[in-house]
Amino acid sequence: MSSYLIRKTPGDTEWFRHDRFGMFIHFGLYALPARHEWVKSYEKIPEDKYNTYFENFDPDLCDPRAWARAAKAAGMKYAVLTTKHHEGFCLFDTKYTDYNVMNTPYGRDLVREYVDAFRAEGLKIGFYYSLIDWHHPDFPIDIYHPRRDDENAEAQDKDRDMHKYAQYMRNQVEELLTGYGKIDIMWFDFSYGDEDQNKTNPGYHSWMRYGGGKTAAQWEAEELLKLARKLQPGIIIDNRTDLEADLWTPEQFQPSKWVTDRDGNLVTWEACQTFSGSWGYFRDEQTWKSPEMLINLLINTVSIGGNLIMNVGPTGRGYLDYRAEAALKEYAEWMKYNSRSIYGCTMAEPEFKTPQGTRLTQSEDGKRLYIHLQEYPFAFLEMHGLADKIRYAQFLNDASEVPFTIGGSGHFSNFGADSGDDLVVFHLPAVKPHTVVPVIEVLLK
Repeated sequence: MSSYLIRKTPGDTEWFRHDRFGMFIHFGLYALPARHEWVKSYEKIPEDKYNTYFENFDPDLCDPRAWARAAKAAGMKYAVLTTKHHEGFCLFDTKYTDYNVMNTPYGRDLVREYVDAFRAEGLKIGFYYSLIDWHHPDFPIDIYHPRRDDENAEAQDKDRDMHKYAQYMRNQVEELLTGYGKIDIMWFDFSYGDEDQNKTNPGYHSWMRYGGGKTAAQWEAEELLKLARKLQPGIIIDNRTDLEADLWTPEQFQPSKWVTDRDGNLVTWEACQTFSGSWGYFRDEQTWKSPEMLINLLINTVSIGGNLIMNVGPTGRGYLDYRAEAALKEYAEWMKYNSRSIYGCTMAEPEFKTPQGTRLTQSEDGKRLYIHLQEYPFAFLEMHGLADKIRYAQFLNDASEVPFTIGGSGHFSNFGADSGDDLVVFHLPAVKPHTVVPVIEVLLK
């Protein structure tokens, strides 16, 4: 069994750490301008102009069943949908605002359609809910608010009541956690409470409350999390309310070691990544990741004890565009044959020394070690710390044997090369197996 002690939390994270791979879905009015999900803030779009997208939101080709099938084929085991993003628009039937999908030309509860579709494919269900709301009349104008630089912004902000807004959030979270059956993940987003840092933000003005940001106190986060846990015992909650919860969420970068809490304890964590540089659909965005980068993001994350949630942003008509479909197919092709090195796996025990150009994962029961050949070596792969543990080795994609010797390669010209009783040398074919990242599966004694 794995020897890693992971911080215990109220949420049920055991299944989460086993499944390792999920789909994020960012969908909202911002799919229509198609130039980043923060377009309302970045371009400081006034409410009446942004309302054009609300009046024309009609994703007629939206089929959450197709999303779910694509996620399942890619090897994803859970999903998280933006029920409300920062723009304030709700994809569900809520009685607390008219600014919801039921009042658009689409006119159907998209959250319910998502839940039904993903649940039918056997995937766990997660809800994203933005703590930020640029539409709500009681949400204070702060460093990211679209109205931050208006000449009369201070006057607009004067009578806004954060307590009323916090109650609004609790009301909507109660709707979400009582109206759709069992929900496995609640993903809140996000806090920005460092007052000194906020004051260096270009959007900061001296009249802004809370230093121009928001913390757990403003979200009334303790009450919010208490409500969520009461309504859905065992639900996994992320840490972006400014309170430590069940799940740590590094975004858009690759950690180099297992994420820890403030006391240095290993935590349950999830790397949040995108196929390109945007979360919402961005028609002209060009930084789409290569197949190698996509696969390696998953491998690298699991190799240090984390999960990967990879994002798709449906188009304004509701389908996944050709680039997202192509990326999902890369995962599908690789995971079809190599998922055993991901599901139920974690960081390898430290006694196994990682060879150059590889990443290691190990099954939780300790019986199998996986060597991911991110840089395919010529002829031999040397590895220390394995000699007294190995009993058999094979390529995971086709179960073809990978011969090995102990102590050295046995090659006639091997004088001066690495050797030792703890050294295992794998003998590799000259031609790389037909997969983006080949995996050697080592069966341990």
